[in-house]
Amino acid sequence: MEVPILKQGLYLIASIQRVGKYRARGVIVDVTALDVMDSFAVRTLRDIAHMARLRGAETVIVGIQPEVAFAMVQLGLTLKGISTALDLEEGLAFLDRQGRERLDKQGRGTRG
Repeated sequence: MEVPILKQGLYLIASIQRVGKYRARGVIVDVTALDVMDSFAVRTLRDIAHMARLRGAETVIVGIQPEVAFAMVQLGLTLKGISTALDLEEGLAFLDRQGRERLDKQGRGTRG
């Protein structure tokens, strides 16, 4: 089953079923449809985020359901070092803030 990857501005929006290697400023991984996150899923998300970061993109995981979050905590599964947001709107806002901060740091670095 092919899953579309949507582009909105400088960001890619994809469902968890397929995330390819694209050069982008940010990647949003939507896990809204997942009702379970086991250690494999968490490790896969960490790997995706790490790969994207190595390519210069920030990753945000959005849509973790309350029951899934509860179960993850109970099982000791963490997304340490990976940004998360409640939904797509908050994920996009987060990436916009990150992009502005990156530009501010670059601007200050070239002035001084």
